[in-house]
Amino acid sequence: MSDLSQLYDVLGAWRGPAAAAGRIALILAGTWIAQGVASRLIRTFREHITARMTGVEEVRRAETLGRAFRYVASVVIGMLGGVLVLSELGVSVAPILGAAGVVGLAIGFGAQSLVKDYFTGIFLLVENQITRGDVVQVADKSGLVEDLTLRYVQLRDYDGNVHFVPNGLISTVTNMSREYAYAVVDVGIAYREDIDVALDVMRKVAEELATDASFADRLLAPFEVAGVERWDESALVLRGRFKVRPLERWNVRREYLRRLKYLFDAAGIEIPYPHLTLYAGVDKEGRSPSFNVKKTGT
Repeated sequence: MSDLSQLYDVLGAWRGPAAAAGRIALILAGTWIAQGVASRLIRTFREHITARMTGVEEVRRAETLGRAFRYVASVVIGMLGGVLVLSELGVSVAPILGAAGVVGLAIGFGAQSLVKDYFTGIFLLVENQITRGDVVQVADKSGLVEDLTLRYVQLRDYDGNVHFVPNGLISTVTNMSREYAYAVVDVGIAYREDIDVALDVMRKVAEELATDASFADRLLAPFEVAGVERWDESALVLRGRFKVRPLERWNVRREYLRRLKYLFDAAGIEIPYPHLTLYAGVDKEGRSPSFNVKKTGT
């Protein structure tokens, strides 16, 4: 009987810790399952919404918001699971929450930039200012948006450099990927050239570009001639523009300038470069100094 009573005592002593360990295991498993279910529900809801969308920008925005919501849901569920585990271990949660509030307040003062990053990131997502795949300029950096989180924007520029811009540094967003863009072309000609002839050549090149199958779908409107833009020191600058699809302004401008160079050459229109005229002045008798210029060559 004494042996049985000792066995019962041992089992009773282990019954409490074993039950607590089992409950902790269930809590951890439930937290993991809840995170997976929440992630799947958010993904399913996002796919259901995007199936009804027709615009590429709307789909990108929904995908970005879905990623942010999954991250927030995972953090919230994980925190709740941690609180339940602490309660099972006999740790009083109330003092921890109170201390966490004080510590959080202190951290908030010391990490204001981090808090600003998150708040700015929320507004960037909700207001649809930036989405993945856009070409933007933020905080003196420009490039393709490869990733957008609540804390930073990841850009890759034309040289392949990756920039991580904290959201708190973003005060102005220049998005070059929305609806349409303008490929503005400034062309310099010599002052002695006929302006109307040069403008006719510019229109002719634009018409040829519009009939090219590889560029026709990139143009959204006929070429607009603005006329004389300004008088530079060595050139008369003419301006025109194409209305193009987003992210096509650079390709259209490059091809247009390439073709325009050939037609200007064929028409004999000079594309000037800076000239420098030297004036040596005169002496007191009004005579100019003479120079001996020696020509060399083969």
